[in-house]
Amino acid sequence: MRKITSRTIVTLGIASALLAAAEAVAATELARINGTVITLESFEGKYKENLKFFNYKSPTKKNILDDLIRRELGVQEAKKAGVDKDPEVIERINTVLYHSLLDKKLASKFETIQISDKEVEQYYKSNPEVRTSHIFVQVRFDANAAQEKAALDKIKKTQGLLQDALKQGKTFAEVAHEYSEGVAAATGGDIDYQTKDKLDPAYYAAATKLKVGATSDIVRTQFGYHIIKLTSVREFKDIDKGHYKRIIFDERRSKIYDAFMDDLRKKSKVSVNYNLLKE
Repeated sequence: MRKITSRTIVTLGIASALLAAAEAVAATELARINGTVITLESFEGKYKENLKFFNYKSPTKKNILDDLIRRELGVQEAKKAGVDKDPEVIERINTVLYHSLLDKKLASKFETIQISDKEVEQYYKSNPEVRTSHIFVQVRFDANAAQEKAALDKIKKTQGLLQDALKQGKTFAEVAHEYSEGVAAATGGDIDYQTKDKLDPAYYAAATKLKVGATSDIVRTQFGYHIIKLTSVREFKDIDKGHYKRIIFDERRSKIYDAFMDDLRKKSKVSVNYNLLKE
């Protein structure tokens, strides 16, 4: 066993003093609020971060420091009052944690998503921008069985009226103007050109199966019942390619997110009784 001498003690004392001095240089105390320290180094970082939010007159360092002190006082007082135990506050904190996790784990993957013009052109073949008109009967989200049936009966009756009217030489627009519900009735059911992300999935799927000029059978969406007429498909050369790149980006980002969450779920113990849900 090594003998501890007075020289060793002195050496250790000097080393401790040097270490303390190094720590002091590395973290200079700028302010102390009831035991919580704001170091000069952390403040400088926060100050630079705050400057990003000011385009013209920047705040002084004293202003920023005073704001940080007020914030710390507020946080400490909130904890004293038990605000951090409030269920609503916990839920908000959990939301921040959730989004922070996604940012930390997935942001770098999202940044790797690149979409070329050729990929947009290929994607557009299956997901064109369409112009449609529709005859619409609304069904409220909280509709009961009787209301649902009444809406279905109405759209079926209107479908029969449409078929008779077309045989008599009337137009889809005339029938839509007379019988359709909603704001588009005033324009003969026309809702102009719409991209995939702007339409209900069931509506878009039904519209893209049609040939230009053709009319669909009755289609149920989250909004109600529709009879859809495809009036035009925009040519690729006329589309907003930037918008389509955003659509493709969102779809790819969703796949990355879904894969991440599916993996988390596989690693966890999750039990669900879906039978209790009532649509």
